[in-house]
Amino acid sequence: MNYLFDSSVLIAANVQTHPKHLDALGWLKKAKFKEIGGFVASHSLLEAYSVLTRAPFKPKISPDEANSLLSTNIAPFVKFLTINEENYAELVIELSVHNFSGGIVYDALILFVAHKHTISNIVTSNEGDFNRLVNAFGFDIKIIGV
Repeated sequence: MNYLFDSSVLIAANVQTHPKHLDALGWLKKAKFKEIGGFVASHSLLEAYSVLTRAPFKPKISPDEANSLLSTNIAPFVKFLTINEENYAELVIELSVHNFSGGIVYDALILFVAHKHTISNIVTSNEGDFNRLVNAFGFDIKIIGV
């Protein structure tokens, strides 16, 4: 079975002091050992890098360290997915039809990537927003919390 990991999972798996670290790491280990198919929306890699380098983690994570964490602990074990320009335009229409605005649009992008690639499971620590989007868009995608 295939699972798409949200950036929240990538972040938690790479920060040992994160409260969701062990759960997130467990999911990535399943992908590493090919127990499941592991996927990431390309956008999520950049989002994870951004958070890793700006969040007040102790010790602070430098850009070089964040790159190393993501390229060593994530990239070899997942496949990165994106959508095309027509899909972006379609997503903007859907967002406006359902009156979504602000930061949730980035979760909608991740959801849309899963939908377009027929991945039926998203693993995230942000179940609330993803469930709102799934319900609004009517996608047959299960949201799994860490």
